[in-house]
Amino acid sequence: MFRRAFWFSAGAAAGVWATNKVHRKIRQLTPESLAAQAANRAVDAGHRLREFALDVRAGMIQREEELGDALGINAPPGPELPAQRARPALRAPGPDDGGPDNHPNRTYHPYNRNEDH
Repeated sequence: MFRRAFWFSAGAAAGVWATNKVHRKIRQLTPESLAAQAANRAVDAGHRLREFALDVRAGMIQREEELGDALGINAPPGPELPAQRARPALRAPGPDDGGPDNHPNRTYHPYNRNEDH
């Protein structure tokens, strides 16, 4: 009698365990659960991609500094070289410079950028 009760309870426990496992798997395969899993994986992939991009950028900066030091670009200019000259800012020619406002037959408006008409 004791053997039958043991095997009966062991079979019932195995049945409960298998039923719970099947129900858990069925819940994982619902459309809502699959969508949530896909969204979580996409977010994780985005985080990994961002970390990779930041690592690449840091490596680029480090390599540019190494190359600049090796080529002497980052070194301050020596006393034998003259200082760099500042370039004048570019500006559009106005009426005093012989610009488009000086032409007698041309109507010019600053918003009219097409000179082909």
